[in-house]
Parts: sequence; structure tokens; C-alpha cells
Amino acid sequence: MALSLLSPSPSTLCFLASTSSPSAEFTGQFPRLWTNRSRTGPALPVLTRASSEKDDDKPAFNPFGFVTDNPSSRSAIQMPESPAEDGNVGQMLYRTEDKGKEYGSYVKSGKFRWFVRETGSPESRRGTIVFLHGAPTQSYSYRVVMSQLSDAGFHCFAPDWIGFGFSDKPQPGYGFDYTEKEFHEEFEKLLEVLGVTSPFFLVVQGFLVGSYGLTWTLKNSSKILKLAILNTPLTVSSPVPGLFQQLRIPFFGEFTCQNAVMAERFIEAGSAYVLKLEKADVYRLPYLSSSGPGFALLEAAKKANFSETASQISSGFAAGSWDKPILVAWGISDKYLPQSIAEEFRKANPRSVELKLIEGAGHMPQEDWPEKVVDALRMFFRV
Repeated sequence: MALSLLSPSPSTLCFLASTSSPSAEFTGQFPRLWTNRSRTGPALPVLTRASSEKDDDKPAFNPFGFVTDNPSSRSAIQMPESPAEDGNVGQMLYRTEDKGKEYGSYVKSGKFRWFVRETGSPESRRGTIVFLHGAPTQSYSYRVVMSQLSDAGFHCFAPDWIGFGFSDKPQPGYGFDYTEKEFHEEFEKLLEVLGVTSPFFLVVQGFLVGSYGLTWTLKNSSKILKLAILNTPLTVSSPVPGLFQQLRIPFFGEFTCQNAVMAERFIEAGSAYVLKLEKADVYRLPYLSSSGPGFALLEAAKKANFSETASQISSGFAAGSWDKPILVAWGISDKYLPQSIAEEFRKANPRSVELKLIEGAGHMPQEDWPEKVVDALRMFFRV
């Protein structure tokens, strides 16, 4: 029998994953087999199977084990023994499709629809903040930060970049090719549609499109009041995570980009915590809904020049090139970008750059510990 080079569908993966726990009881929800780690420290995995089972009673080798090798993903895609009767991917999508759209609505800008979260109002007394996420995630990560900052008097926007989250995901070659220049151009059009014409506060986090937020800033400094940077590659010494290296490998990249739990695994691998199931559902949903976001990420990764972009950022924000206030709020438990990256960046422009280290947070401090991020931003954005 010839082996197919095509990626297995999410439904196939979910069905195969269901065989790993035949004793799991279905209660109307997907059974959880593992506990989440908390801020107080990691918890040991707890199996729901009886402790009296012998140690050698192990499941057979699963060729798709890479999908289920972390606690959150494993529990999230477990299926009952009879998926045709009790649950399937369609049912999973039905249960989660209304999740993760807090404060959000669709905005038409040019040829594309952006999904944009908004809190506060244009009359908010302290000004406007725009939040930009990185790859392979979405603006959902800012939901708590946005809510609390609007309560403090700010008007907040957080869009899903084109190709990510709930925004449009055009096929490459049909009006959008996922280049840095195109991301910049479409972002400027969106700001006009949103009515963000006065100088505003900008918050940026993450790889790839997160970095494009910073290169856009360098070309539009007059539009920025203050800049806050959460964990983002800032120097030429910033490492590139394995995910983006894999995406650039022919054929293997096409397979990797269709892993339905890729986003949540990326988040957890860079953090001290495991996502709760309801959060993992949201990060996973775009990749379960269609192949579009995976191929958008693939194309963006192929078009990116990570070293050149890091070089632009490092030199562009150095002393003598940039003089506006910058806050670097850094989760010190980041598994992708060490604290030394933030310290090196600050050393290049100590007069403009303020460094705030956030204990207990990893690569996405806005998700790991949003309250600490809010405290740092409120102090920094005081006007």
C-alpha cells in the first residue's frame, strides 16, 4: 500500500487519538486526563486510569503521538470510543466556534476582513492603545489586558493579523503574498478605517508578524506616542524557534503547518504553564476550521528574513536612531528568548529603554500573567 504524503485531517488525528484512552468515561465533554500547571509551580501529570494497573500496561506505539505529547493538547482532542455517536471534529467545532471572540467584530479594510477586538471608546480620556500579536497566535492573548486597561481609561484595539486568528486568510498569489511590505500596507489601511489618526500607544509581542509591528514602527515613528514591547526578538542574537525552521523545510513544512494543535503547543513550549482547555480551544480553532491559517503561516515563514528583520530592529531602536520612550516588559521564563536579549537591547539605548522583568511569565506574559502586564503598562502610559 502506498503511503500518502498528505497531512492527515484533524478528524483523522482526533479519531486516532481517541484510541489512546479506551477507559476514559465520556460525560458530554472531552475527558481530561491531565491537570494544568498553576502559577505556584508545575503539577505532576495525574492519570485517570486506576493506579492498580501494572506499569507494563502501556499503549501501543502511536505514529501520531506528536499531536498528543503535551497535557493540554492530549486532553483536548480525546474522543469517546464511538465518535460517530458521541462526538467528532464537527461537534468539537460546534462547541468551540463561539469561543474566543470577546470584544471582537469584523472590520472591512480594503479587500480584506480583519477581526478586531475593541474595549473602551474614542472618548477615553487617556488615549488609544493598539496591541499587535505574534505568530502563530492571535489577539485573543490580549483580552484580559485590554479589559483592564479600558477600565483604567484607555481605548484599546487588538486586531488579528491577516492570515491569523479570525481575520481573512487569502490564498498566496491572490491579492496577498504574506510579505513584510504587504503586512505594513494593510495595517496602515486598517488604522485609517478604525479612525486611529492621532499618535497612539503601541504594544507589540511575538515572532514574525510581531517583528513586523516593530519594523512598521520604525517607518512611522511620528504616529507613536510610546512603545511597549513584550517578549519579541530584538537583537541579531535572538534565536529562531524550531517551528519556524521546520516550516521552511520543503514538504515537511507543508505537513507541520497543518498540525491542528500547533499554536497551543508553541505557546506552552515557551511558557512555564499549560493552557487551560477553554483557552487552548480558541488558539486551536482556526487551524481546525480550515487549512487556511496553516498555509498562511507557512507562506509568511518562507517569506521572512529573520536575521535581517532582527538587524533592522536592533539598529533602528539604538541610541541616536530612536528617542521616544520604550518599555520592554519581559517574561523571564521565556523558553525561546532569554532575558539577555532584553538586557542587550536596553544597553544599546539606555536613555529611551526601560526594562521591566516579569517573574512567573514566559514568552507570552499577556497570557501567562496579564495583571502584571497591566500594572507595567499603566505606569508606563501615564500622560
